[in-house]
Amino acid sequence: MDADTGFGNAINVTRTVRLLERSGASGIQLEDQVSPKKCGHFSGKQVIALPEMIQKLKAATDARRDPDLQIIARTDARAVVGLDQALERAHAFEESGADIIFIEAPASIAELERIASEVASPQIVNLVFGGKTPDPGREELKRMRFSIALYANAALQAALKGAADVLSALKRDGSLNSVAGLIATFEERQRIVAKDRWDALEVRYSAD
Repeated sequence: MDADTGFGNAINVTRTVRLLERSGASGIQLEDQVSPKKCGHFSGKQVIALPEMIQKLKAATDARRDPDLQIIARTDARAVVGLDQALERAHAFEESGADIIFIEAPASIAELERIASEVASPQIVNLVFGGKTPDPGREELKRMRFSIALYANAALQAALKGAADVLSALKRDGSLNSVAGLIATFEERQRIVAKDRWDALEVRYSAD
């Protein structure tokens, strides 16, 4: 679960972690941006003071009931104060009990290599098409020792392009026949939304 900044101070983080854990979360990500936060690959971000973030992480680890609940600590400091300080924060996060480290928006392959080699904990890398972090490919990321790769916005960007392509073709050609290869079939749509299951529930709870 992405808990953003924890929705307040360390006290709020306590409530956030307890609520999300009860809801079934197996991992909770907390980050050090100033609220309201921005997308990690946008400009103009700010980060809170390191001592404040450490207290949030301590509150998170104290609040969890299940020791297997993973606390993911993200820092956006790379874009704000540079990679050296981002790494300092990562090490402080490890010492504060975070299970997984996430340094957002490294700007080169060399930075990815450095992060992977200097942080001992399992790590996340966030890849956005057109964003700040280059994508060396899954096998190379695995070699570097990243544990999780996020392909943020890929599905959204695909949906945006797909919708634009279909609507442009409809405007140009004036027929659904011209976009048959660009859209899911009617049957596929029904399968994705599990229409059969909802039809069965409709029959089950019918008053007739």
